[in-house]
Amino acid sequence: MMLLVGHGSFLLELIQFNDYNTRIQFDKKYVNRHRRICGTDPITHEGQKEEIPMQPYHFSNPNPMDAFSFTLPTEIVYGPGVLARLPEEMKRIGCTRPVIITDEGIVRAGIADRVRKLVEAAGYECIVYSGVEPNPKDANCEECACQARAFGVDSLIAVGGGSPIDCAKAVGVLLAHGADRIKPYEGKTAATKPQLPLIAIPTTSGTGSELTFSSVITDTENHYKMTVKSPFTAAKLALCDPELTVSVPPMVTASTGVDALTHAIEGYTANCGEPIADAFALYSIELIYHNLETAVKDGTDLPARSAMLMGSMLGGMSFSHSDVASVHCVAESLGGLYDLPHGMCNAIFLPYVMEYNMDYCVEKYARVAQAMGFFFTDAREGAQIAVSAVKELCRAVGLPDFRSLNVKTEDFDTIAEMSAKNISTESNPRPMTKEDYLEVLRMAYEA
Repeated sequence: MMLLVGHGSFLLELIQFNDYNTRIQFDKKYVNRHRRICGTDPITHEGQKEEIPMQPYHFSNPNPMDAFSFTLPTEIVYGPGVLARLPEEMKRIGCTRPVIITDEGIVRAGIADRVRKLVEAAGYECIVYSGVEPNPKDANCEECACQARAFGVDSLIAVGGGSPIDCAKAVGVLLAHGADRIKPYEGKTAATKPQLPLIAIPTTSGTGSELTFSSVITDTENHYKMTVKSPFTAAKLALCDPELTVSVPPMVTASTGVDALTHAIEGYTANCGEPIADAFALYSIELIYHNLETAVKDGTDLPARSAMLMGSMLGGMSFSHSDVASVHCVAESLGGLYDLPHGMCNAIFLPYVMEYNMDYCVEKYARVAQAMGFFFTDAREGAQIAVSAVKELCRAVGLPDFRSLNVKTEDFDTIAEMSAKNISTESNPRPMTKEDYLEVLRMAYEA
């Protein structure tokens, strides 16, 4: 399996990626992209005949003396076809009477039924809750918890994108605390009890929720997205099978893919990052940037789908140990107020927030450009290349512009205020006020 990755990779040229050999490779599409964005030819791998008169920019090293902690409580089982291992993994972790938490799209795709049959063939009883909505609602979590409690579940299996997985985490909080409402568990300190084992089975390459500590739930009374965050919410096992992603439609592939890229870029540039999260983020950027367009145009391309799922997982691990920032603050405000797709909102606002942040993280954005495979002579040039590359990628995969979402301009003030109050605003590399968010909204609207 050949994965297209950037020449600026911090990895060895030959690495083991599951059971496949992954090699650095340049193709005509990459060379043309480099020419369009940078105005130069890239220094390619072996066989390049023409040299360009420049040297790669050399970055200053981060301070490895800064103290940090890193916890990853979720075991990862990854690879094409690993869904078949579900019964043995259930037995191993003591999952014998689960609730399968999913949505109607996964039911229609037949994936939920595949999971149910695997569970029942192993001799286990289960129930299926398929009422999870996009931008999962507090009512979804509370209804599911009520049904799970009545059935006497001993575990949870989440199947789908970020919505079912986030819902399952919130259900776990409710069951662990014997609670009926999720609102009291908003924030970083309220969920304090160990939860029932959760197996997360992602079917999109976007949220990385299968490997994060966070659950983002829509507060339907106040029309905003709240975050329930605790190491206790993390899945016990992430069963990551790229074959489950091949049927995802092109536009969903595009929006969730740039959502994953947003996680990696914000996880890397947030002002609370640390070296391990940074490493995850940079490799995530590399994989996503060089494989998203292929996955959108040919959903059956399993190497591209595998790279995207791995990129999404790495991005999830990055921001879970760092944070997201102002892109997510705007996206969550739009999702809470208009119930718009979260990944789509992130994808639309990523380049504009990057542009607005430019002066506050020039060198980090330049490292993003390096992870994408670009060469440049100074950090500001690299940072500008990164912003241009994100804009071009969004166009290449057919993402819409902000105006197409039909957000009312008279609501900008409310959206900006909600964004400024989001707990992740403090993690943005540039200090952000309500007025700053208004400027970003105008930039995106007038583009």
